[in-house]
Amino acid sequence: TQRYEPFRKVLYTPHPVVQSKGPAEVEELKAELGCTVTGAAPPCPIQSFMHANFSDRLVRAILQDGFEAPTVIQSCSLPAAMSGRDVIGMAPTGSGKTLSFLWPMLIHIFDQRKLSPGEGPVGLVLAPTRELAEQIYRNARRYIKCFGDGRGSAVAVFGGAGKWEMAQALKSGADIVVATPGRLMELIRSKATNLRRTTMVVLDEADRLLALGFEHQIRSLMDNIRPDRQVLLFSAAFSSRVEMLVGALM
Repeated sequence: TQRYEPFRKVLYTPHPVVQSKGPAEVEELKAELGCTVTGAAPPCPIQSFMHANFSDRLVRAILQDGFEAPTVIQSCSLPAAMSGRDVIGMAPTGSGKTLSFLWPMLIHIFDQRKLSPGEGPVGLVLAPTRELAEQIYRNARRYIKCFGDGRGSAVAVFGGAGKWEMAQALKSGADIVVATPGRLMELIRSKATNLRRTTMVVLDEADRLLALGFEHQIRSLMDNIRPDRQVLLFSAAFSSRVEMLVGALM
């Protein structure tokens, strides 16, 4: 039997302003935002980054980047993800989905001990294309700096680029890996990395991942990750295939 190191999932304490809202106010807020939130007692959406339970340094970086308030998908998904829940987020392209999962993932990673030699990533993001993987990777590198002490590294893994260089980067240790599924499978098979430390997984643009034929690789990768991992799935559409994938992974 595989024994896994314990880790904390719940990293969110509701701000007093959020906690003070009664059920009617929460429903009024959701109507105002134009969002639908389902699940067992989902957390109240937030309207300010000051209410997200982020460090002052991260909030400053977010505001310096020109973000004044959470987008709708961020309002709903940030408190849910920080609360350790599995999340299914549906929103159109350009709605802020990337940062909806990236900020909580970085907090999740830095709550855990540093990587030891030979350990794979704590956070894994699967993306359908090289372009999206590179975009997520750039954002990850940008916000890792908010956590100080020189700790934290991100690696992007995708087809069409040097496999040897990617393997070396993975072997050096990466807290977060952003990958297209096929190339990551190749690198795991070649022992460049492993997923034994992985405790949070994101599937970004899940509808496109399935449309491009990555379902088998996704399922194989998830079989290599501990069963109590946290899973966040974001998509522009909720097709029957996405629904089946959700049922299998969450």
